[in-house]
Amino acid sequence: MGGGLGSGRMYRPSVKIVPHPTRVAVLGSGYWGINYVRVLHELPDAEVAVVCDQSTSRLDEVGRRFPGTPLTDNLQEALAVEDVQAAIVCTQAVTHREVAGLALDAGKHILVEKPLTTSVSEADELVDLADSLGRVLLVSHTFVYNRGVRKIKALMHADALGVVYYLYARRTNLGPIRSDVNAVWDLAPHDVAIFNYLLDSRPQWVSAVGGRVLGRSREDVGFISLGYPDDVVGHIHVSWADPHKVREFVVVGSDARVAFDDLNVAEHVRVFEKGVKAEIPEEAASFGEFHLQMRDGEIKSPTVAVSEPLKEVVGHFLHCVRRGERPRTSGEHGRNVVAVMEAIEKSLGNSGGPEAVEAATADTPSFFSHDTPAR
Repeated sequence: MGGGLGSGRMYRPSVKIVPHPTRVAVLGSGYWGINYVRVLHELPDAEVAVVCDQSTSRLDEVGRRFPGTPLTDNLQEALAVEDVQAAIVCTQAVTHREVAGLALDAGKHILVEKPLTTSVSEADELVDLADSLGRVLLVSHTFVYNRGVRKIKALMHADALGVVYYLYARRTNLGPIRSDVNAVWDLAPHDVAIFNYLLDSRPQWVSAVGGRVLGRSREDVGFISLGYPDDVVGHIHVSWADPHKVREFVVVGSDARVAFDDLNVAEHVRVFEKGVKAEIPEEAASFGEFHLQMRDGEIKSPTVAVSEPLKEVVGHFLHCVRRGERPRTSGEHGRNVVAVMEAIEKSLGNSGGPEAVEAATADTPSFFSHDTPAR
């Protein structure tokens, strides 16, 4: 056959066959649930054992997109499916404690959508239960697995930004509006997890105000301040009522400023090699003798490998299940994000009054101790 084509025989693609894939139950098939089903179908070392949801219309959608997938609207039936090693919990946040607890009691390793729970006490119960049963508990803070975010972490670890002054984030859009939590609980955990990861720390106090601009009983808009150790300040703005969709954060340091824009496919990360810091003479007699040292350099866009964060999360989860390793975003990390969110909720109810964040669990390791350099 001409034109550089082959002999005309049908091509048979080479398919990697994994003899014993990890069988996973997906509990909840809403927006995130059906994406987990898709990712599991794309990974050769995973198999969707069953999908469970109370909504038959959602199950019909799963069946349409992924024919042959076992479906049920009964949680106990899903957990009783034979030879299932793991479960992904992506039900409403207020149900996470119950559903994840039942999955752990059934002997499953679990991945839980953020937030882990909506209270510190429930988060502590899940962490303790997973530890006592020897099961993996991973909280799906997807941005910690984002290669752009990890690149920024690597830059900070290499001291490319100098002394970190502050961070700020914006996460806005017109919805989607949830019925179980407010916009702050829905959106801010992403940025709290990012800030904690980048600073390898957690805030000591928070202050938050919100608005119910859509006439609902829950906040649609939120403005949050966070006080980290070493006088580093963070700020987060979230909204369900802003027509301009934004998914960005900025870290400002003494030597450079770095910006992350999740919607800018061409340049997820931009580094501005510009900064300012105080230059103090050894024998300064007064404040007037202090000088500001300015740095004005280039703007760079470092190369960031293309990868889907959700697939990175699920791949890491499967790795931890097979190897018995501690996840990068373990139950303790998820619990500490919930502690920040709980303090934010208290501040919202106190007209923005500062609230202390409940102390971290004593054995919480650093985020970076489980990380690998970004490529």
